Amino acid sequence: MSEPTATAGAVRRLWQAVIDGDEHRAVATVHDALAQGVSQETLLLQVIAPVQEKVGIEWAADRISVAQEHAATAINERVIASLAHHPGAGRPAPDRGRVTVACVDGEWHALPARLVAEVLALHGWRVDYLGAQTPTPHLVAHLHLTDPDAVLLSGSIPTHLPTAHAAITACQAIGVPVLAGGRAFGPRGRYATALGADRWAADARAAVAVLAAGVPRPGASAIRHTVDDLPHLADQEYTLVARSRPQIVKQTLADLEDRFPAMRAYSGAQHERTAEDIAHIVDFLAAALYVDDPDLFTTFLTWTAGILTARGVPAHSLSAGLDALAGQLHDFPRALNTLGRGRTALTEHTTRPGPGTHA
Repeated sequence: MSEPTATAGAVRRLWQAVIDGDEHRAVATVHDALAQGVSQETLLLQVIAPVQEKVGIEWAADRISVAQEHAATAINERVIASLAHHPGAGRPAPDRGRVTVACVDGEWHALPARLVAEVLALHGWRVDYLGAQTPTPHLVAHLHLTDPDAVLLSGSIPTHLPTAHAAITACQAIGVPVLAGGRAFGPRGRYATALGADRWAADARAAVAVLAAGVPRPGASAIRHTVDDLPHLADQEYTLVARSRPQIVKQTLADLEDRFPAMRAYSGAQHERTAEDIAHIVDFLAAALYVDDPDLFTTFLTWTAGILTARGVPAHSLSAGLDALAGQLHDFPRALNTLGRGRTALTEHTTRPGPGTHA
């Protein structure tokens, strides 16, 4: 059987196993493919990775539950671990150098980082994998102990970009270069560049190539102030929005109840969920202000609108929240511009013809 055929079959079987919650069948699937000659790297990047991506897609479409999504992710993590310790896997000696792979503090989507760590090990790197939500002080302490050739910093959620910036700066300040990766860093790594990362990689194979080419250690010029990297932060809009988050969420919720009195009859759970939704909007607004890119905010809003639509909630309900926020942030021109762009994006999303329809 050819590797492409074996790979396609493994994807189908692994998907069924993880969605059924059958860890043993999932492990057997990848081990069988390994025995058929499919390489570990192919299994990691062309079997496990696309299955995990499908898990996210199915959750977003409301075809699997949060619990199923968590269970599937946990099984995939166990499958990766089983491959790493499979007898006769034939991993090369770690003679390329040493690297640290970690997720940004607050980032709990660790599986992409784990895939990168395993692929780097397959290419002869000694890898210290620190996992999810690595606090920056602990990361820096580890770097002092190990003095790696580079840190690979992973992030999936853009709201953690300010924390990522602090981590990048802290690592560079002790002479360790940073290779950033993950969806949080934007299309083609635009935010990795804005935050001063030494390199960016789109995926595990790109990370291998970047490290093979060499990443110079940062010099004294890497020790800089945040405002030097992002001069727009001098207007204090990000700082004020971030610091006032609890009050902004509370007041927005009160404003929405004044506009829609029926909200006052919400159950405790409904009230809590609405407050959480508003908090997410504020968090993404703050992140957009941090990197000065409204597209970060509009991308989040249209994604959220798709999630709500899949769950039978009118997407235009988000616009009311944006209007309430705009009322509170009337003295913040960048925030108002971002909210306005968000409202436009929502309008375009809700009026866009669906599949099989005509404008």
